[in-house]
Amino acid sequence: MEKGEEGEAVRITAQLLKAKTGEFDLESILLLKLQGLGITDLGCLGDCTNLEWLDLSGNAISYLGPLASLRALTVLNLSGNCLCSLEPLSACESLQTLNLAGNLVSSLQQLQCLAGLRQLENLRLRDPAGRLSNPVCASPAYRGALGEMFPGLKVIDGERVSGRGSEFYQLCKDLDNSLKRCAGGGGGGGAEPPSTAQPWVQEGYWAVRPPRRSSIIEEAYKQFHDVLQECRELGKKADDAIAQAERALSLRPDPSSFVF
Repeated sequence: MEKGEEGEAVRITAQLLKAKTGEFDLESILLLKLQGLGITDLGCLGDCTNLEWLDLSGNAISYLGPLASLRALTVLNLSGNCLCSLEPLSACESLQTLNLAGNLVSSLQQLQCLAGLRQLENLRLRDPAGRLSNPVCASPAYRGALGEMFPGLKVIDGERVSGRGSEFYQLCKDLDNSLKRCAGGGGGGGAEPPSTAQPWVQEGYWAVRPPRRSSIIEEAYKQFHDVLQECRELGKKADDAIAQAERALSLRPDPSSFVF
């Protein structure tokens, strides 16, 4: 990572990536965490062409150009940056989960470039727990508009909107709204109004988590299987060699039968 005088850009370099991952070849990096480093320039990050999981949260990034070459990327966290243009992400065809909370997205038009991401299921623009949002979130109708723009979305801002669990989540939300209305109503009679309704589950409870068996684990399983297969082949060769030796010994004439 290169850093000049105070106030100059912090840039990602190959040395930084190798130090963070221990990988000598950038194309071998599958998972990368670079949060909170003050990064403004993504530098050579685009050379990590097989990257699948990337966390760039809490930096000062405003340009995403190098990410356009990350076609295998499935999980991307860009929360807490300075983004308003998302065009390069349109090339990340494998993207499934995208966190943009805490940026400068001010209109739905700026999200239109992501409409071609057919595998995108989880999109976050607002994170109340982290007090992160975008200007577009000020519109109360933005979540409904997101659902229309991206019909394949299953999770918006950490809330299930379709798929397993979405009906239960909506029921809890309706009950919360009913309790809030009761709390705000002036029924009279001197009774104390009920306290403000609290969320039924903690923030992020419904958030989709990366699959447990990532490509890193799959590669480890593959290597273990290859080694195991090699051991089996060596065992078979050893059994064959022993069998041949036993046959050779059984055919050897008895020395006591020799006539001198």
